[in-house]
Amino acid sequence: MSTFLIYKLALVLAVFGITLLVAMYSTYLERKVAAFMQDRVGPDRAGPFGILQPLADGVKMFMKEEIIPNVSNKFLFIVGPCIAMITAIMAGVVIPWGNTITIGGETYTLQIADINIGILYVFGVVSIGVYGIMIGGWASNNKYSLLGAIRASAQMISYELAMGLSIIALIMLTGTLSLREIALMQGGGVGSDWNMWNVVYQPVGFLMFIICAFAECNRMPFDLPESETELVGGYHTEYSSMKLGFYLFAEYINMFTSSALMATLYFGGFNFPFQNDLGLDPNLVTILGTVAFFLKIGFFIFFFMWVRWTLPRFRYDQLMNLGWKILIPLAIANVAITGLVKILVK
Repeated sequence: MSTFLIYKLALVLAVFGITLLVAMYSTYLERKVAAFMQDRVGPDRAGPFGILQPLADGVKMFMKEEIIPNVSNKFLFIVGPCIAMITAIMAGVVIPWGNTITIGGETYTLQIADINIGILYVFGVVSIGVYGIMIGGWASNNKYSLLGAIRASAQMISYELAMGLSIIALIMLTGTLSLREIALMQGGGVGSDWNMWNVVYQPVGFLMFIICAFAECNRMPFDLPESETELVGGYHTEYSSMKLGFYLFAEYINMFTSSALMATLYFGGFNFPFQNDLGLDPNLVTILGTVAFFLKIGFFIFFFMWVRWTLPRFRYDQLMNLGWKILIPLAIANVAITGLVKILVK
């Protein structure tokens, strides 16, 4: 029992550290991708190729003066970024980062918590995250912050519906809410009769999911809650120092978690082609699967950044029309067609 607890504690610390490291260096990668697309150099002063720039930015955030407006609700002003950061980190505990690994005759899974309602857990935690933005925007007692918070809440509520409906079609296909079982099915495990990634069976569902993920993460072209040209900085206009850092970090952690979810649900998770035909040691296959999983995550993170520096921002009415008039009817049609196909195949 003690060995199991030590392993789980080590896994928690590892996932926590990797999540923060990826979020930190996503800021560096974002600036490098932007520079590449705009024919610039990007960060190149702090360390070789600017590799220490995220550390310099972190030190800057810590050293900046902490400002809390006199007219703000001070308690909620502090609570807002804390909620955003905590909920962003919590979503990663149910993601399967790899298959099983054997150490000293004991078999362990590379997943902090394998609960049978993993998808519902993720949606529950993500839906709480919007409160961090709403509370921060309202507690600032600033009209621009309040407008950003209202936009964020309306946007997230609108696109969570379409995202949930796109996942329902996937659940009908797999018959489980466990993220680990969904990943194993795509590699031919858990009694599955297919060895194909879910994106082949649910291309429309994946397209809707990734669009909604952009909206949930407040990423371009859905960054209306921040929208510097209209709202100065949106819901975090009045924030400074590490409170602002928490909001910015939470956005990048959410991007990392969304990428991991897309890789798990639609692109095989820790499975990779021909893994069962290589004849390698199971532990080595697990390690290679984890590397493949992070490569998939890296691709989706790059895709988030690529879109940011390619597409312009939607107008607010276009944002709402896309969510309510296009994505939700399309998601309902996808659920109906998936159910019909399941009936006909049986």
